Amino acid sequence: MILFPNAKINLGLYITKKRPDGFHDLETCFIHVPWSDVLEITESEQFGFTSSGLNIEGPIAKNLCFRAYEALKADHNFPPVHIHLHKVIPMGAGLGGGSSDASFTLKGLRDLFKLPLTNDQLIPYAAKIGSDCAFFITEKAQIGTGRGEILQPIDLNLSGKYLVLIYPNFGISTQEAFAGIKPKKAPIKISKAITQAPETWKETLSNDFEESLFPKYPLLAEIKTELYDLGAIYAAMSGSGSTLFGLFDQEIEIPASWKSYPHWQGFMP
Repeated sequence: MILFPNAKINLGLYITKKRPDGFHDLETCFIHVPWSDVLEITESEQFGFTSSGLNIEGPIAKNLCFRAYEALKADHNFPPVHIHLHKVIPMGAGLGGGSSDASFTLKGLRDLFKLPLTNDQLIPYAAKIGSDCAFFITEKAQIGTGRGEILQPIDLNLSGKYLVLIYPNFGISTQEAFAGIKPKKAPIKISKAITQAPETWKETLSNDFEESLFPKYPLLAEIKTELYDLGAIYAAMSGSGSTLFGLFDQEIEIPASWKSYPHWQGFMP
C-alpha cells in the first residue's frame, strides 16, 4: 500500500495558556497542503523501517511511524509490516510532516488489514502520538484548540488560490519555539476571522511565534515581507516555524534567491 502524507499550514496561531502537563493550549486553523512524503506499507515477517530522501535521525523508538504501528498493534491483531518512508517535507519546518507520516501510518494499517475503525476512532490514537497528528486523520480544514487535538471542521474553500511555501534551509525545534512564548488571550476568534475574505486576514490573523522568532531569525521576517511585496494577499509563518507561506490570487515567479531553498508552489485543490 502506498500513501502520500501531506503537509499542513496554520492560518492564525495563538498560544493562550501554559498547562499543568507542560503543554500549551492554542487556537489555530489547520489546512491541508499537497506537499507530500511517500509512505509504503507492506506485510512482512517482522517489523522493519527504512527511509530515503531527507535524512531521518534518531532511534526507531522515537520514530512516529513506529509509534503509530505500536499504538494500533496494542489493541488490534494484525501481522508485522515493513514501512518505507521517502521523506520530502522538511523537518522542523512547522508543516507537520512527521505528524502526517504517523497519522497516515494509522490509516494505512487500518485499510491494509481492514480493521473495523472509522477515522473518528483513529483520532484518539493519533492524539496520543502528537498534538497535531489528529488533524491529519481528517480531510477538511479544522479549527484546532486544546493542544491542537480538539478539532472542529470549518467550511473553507481556497481552491484556485496560489500557494507558495518557502523553507529557508534551517529548522526550528518545538522546544526552541515555545521558549520565547508568553501565553495570552487570542485577540480574535479564528473561526470568525476565517469566514471573512482572505484579503482581510493580513489585518486579523497572526502567528504568536513570529514575535519571538523573527528578531532571532531576521531572514524569516525578510521572506514574509517579500511575499507581500510579490502580491500575497496573506503571508505568515506556519506553525512553530520555520516555513513561510504566501497566498496569492494568481501564479507568481519566485525570486531566484529563493530557488536554493526547498519549496512548494501550486494552486490549491
